Amino acid sequence: MDTRWLQDFITLSEVRNFTRAAEARNLSQAAFSRRIQSLENWAGARLIDRTAFPTQLTEAGERFRGAAIELINQLAEARAGIAGVPAQNQLRLATSYALATAHLPKWWKAWSEGKLLSCSLQTGNVHDTVSAFTSGAADFLVCFHQVAQPLPLDPARYDCVTLGRELIRPYAARALIERTGLDLPGTAAHPVPLLMYSANVYFGRLIDAAIEGAAAPLHGVRVFEAEMSDVLGDMAAQELGVAWLADSALERLASADLAPLASRLWDIEVSILAFKDRADSRPAVEAMWQRMCASAQAA
Repeated sequence: MDTRWLQDFITLSEVRNFTRAAEARNLSQAAFSRRIQSLENWAGARLIDRTAFPTQLTEAGERFRGAAIELINQLAEARAGIAGVPAQNQLRLATSYALATAHLPKWWKAWSEGKLLSCSLQTGNVHDTVSAFTSGAADFLVCFHQVAQPLPLDPARYDCVTLGRELIRPYAARALIERTGLDLPGTAAHPVPLLMYSANVYFGRLIDAAIEGAAAPLHGVRVFEAEMSDVLGDMAAQELGVAWLADSALERLASADLAPLASRLWDIEVSILAFKDRADSRPAVEAMWQRMCASAQAA
């Protein structure tokens, strides 16, 4: 059996939709369905009721879900144990690259102070990190969130705390702004060059929604797309166009001399949330969660 099948199954049990689960696992729906069927063949039972909408687990699937989560956790603990780390001190956290580089070092210092802990960090886009968390491959999920683009997480199943807030706004090279008067929304005759996030990136969907919902139409042309804010920030620094960046990203791009555009119509406020599965009552996880909540309250 391929252990990835277990993560596929747990993701499907969470989102209850083959298409969304396949997207979360970065697979085509056909490939995802084949893997679920392979797991059912291995288990010798139907785990998914395909006649129900939304997708439901069978009675056997409900029983198997708990065993699958436990097995994934045991494998992670065994892997860490081989490295000589006590099982009770092993933690797994999934987050984006942007949050990991901008915030996690100072957060982890506060969360782990006085504790001998081992943290396995997983970074990726929203699909990767949510999938890792809901499939049991991560104990905690830390991510950006905005009401306009809700995450597929059941509030009845997961605890949540707000760690902070950020503003995402359009930036360009200061020299370009001063030389050309660059600003949004641009005109049909002179569209603004846009440095945009790829379609599978959470920020990309937020920005698209902000553009569509703005009071004024935006005249722009997408000259470059990328998944990482660092890349788009570097492109903006080379006077290639406008990039939407979180305020914390500017700390890593301090030498680029970027400036926000004058118009504030396309600014986006986002929250930074942390999640934990309420069913996970392991002492190390509970202790870390209490520290995360206390740190958030203090901030």
